[in-house]
Amino acid sequence: MELYRGRLIDHLHLVVRDLNESRRFYGAVLEVLGIPVGGEAEDYFWADELFVSSADSRAALGVLTGRHHLAFQAKDRAMVDAFYTAGLAAGGKDNGAPGERPYHPGYYAAFLLDPDGNNIEAVFHGPAKRSADAVAVSF
Repeated sequence: MELYRGRLIDHLHLVVRDLNESRRFYGAVLEVLGIPVGGEAEDYFWADELFVSSADSRAALGVLTGRHHLAFQAKDRAMVDAFYTAGLAAGGKDNGAPGERPYHPGYYAAFLLDPDGNNIEAVFHGPAKRSADAVAVSF
């Protein structure tokens, strides 16, 4: 097994109320972000380090996860815009239209609420380099 040092998160598991709604939402936004769904079964699906399951999945122990903020990296502003459009069309709710944010120069993002109310973001950090004084994102 190879470890990838420098990454804070290895994987994330969301336990959702309605797996089909989540499959539709995440399938749409992951597609425009160029992230393929890696596998699926009746009670789960996964893509890269994101694992999504129903509450009755063996992996979930019958408990829904709480509200999370999850940010996907986008390669450019157009990809952020496409994420937002695809997510709205697939049942997501607006939580912040695409635009510049004050977190650091060049931070361009869009925010959607997934079917379970999780705050899902796509962000392009832009050509500007982050300074040592940059403030972390406020949730």
